[in-house]
Amino acid sequence: MTAEDNGTVVGDDGLARPPWAASDPLLREYYDTEWGLPVQDEQGLYERISLEAFQAGLSWATILRKRPAFRAAFHNFHPETVAAFTEADVERLLLDPGIVRNRLKIRAAITNAQATIALRPDGGLVDFVWSFKPATTPRPKTLAETATTSPESIALSKALRKRGFVFVGPTTMYALMEAIGMIDTHLVDSHRRGSSGIWSS
Repeated sequence: MTAEDNGTVVGDDGLARPPWAASDPLLREYYDTEWGLPVQDEQGLYERISLEAFQAGLSWATILRKRPAFRAAFHNFHPETVAAFTEADVERLLLDPGIVRNRLKIRAAITNAQATIALRPDGGLVDFVWSFKPATTPRPKTLAETATTSPESIALSKALRKRGFVFVGPTTMYALMEAIGMIDTHLVDSHRRGSSGIWSS
């Protein structure tokens, strides 16, 4: 593999990826098949918001490895099911070694499921989140050029908090926007640049 100035790394398959997706097979698969592709269904978007919250302070690789256990524990992030979780469910989840056992983050998933349902009369979570899509997307050549927040992620964070969501800070929301294709922060030389179909390469 070769890398220059924290830019893309060319793998043994000849494809260029950012350093974070270049070595770990799980992250490489995630990068090649999921990251940056549009997520425009309520359940999928609620799952992404939940997992981004659980990721706070941890590596994404940790969350990705635990994702099957998270999906089992949270009933595939079905909003109605999670919204009905009780304090007994919180205690049960705190004993589940397959997930991140953090009381505040578990409660946040429940709170955010309830907030997701509450948004439905006003058009729903998908339209709400995607309304913050910026007019242009970044074109980073290196990881050093990749931002961690934007005016849109700050505004989305404030708007979601106003609607009852928690663990949705500006940095977490920027990561969400990257992950669901609202912005394209694939490095310019990456083989995935422009793969969302929303932004030209």
